[in-house]
Amino acid sequence: MKAKVYVTLKPSVLDPQGKAIHHSAELLGFDTILDIRQGKYFEIQLADNLSETEANEVATNIAKDVLANPVIEDFRVEIEK
Repeated sequence: MKAKVYVTLKPSVLDPQGKAIHHSAELLGFDTILDIRQGKYFEIQLADNLSETEANEVATNIAKDVLANPVIEDFRVEIEK
């Protein structure tokens, strides 16, 4: 079983890297982009004997305790069988 964890900056947090990427994209002619925010993506391979609920709980705890800074970041967990 695989957990996919997406970590992004909270909307109220400034994202200078996202702004730099946005500016570069505009210089390349991508003029319809309104905003770009950067984030992190993690894949966690979990034991196959876990239920989907247990896998979600484990991945959520890892995201909350290790992968994301809850002060400035949000996260989302998806479980893939």
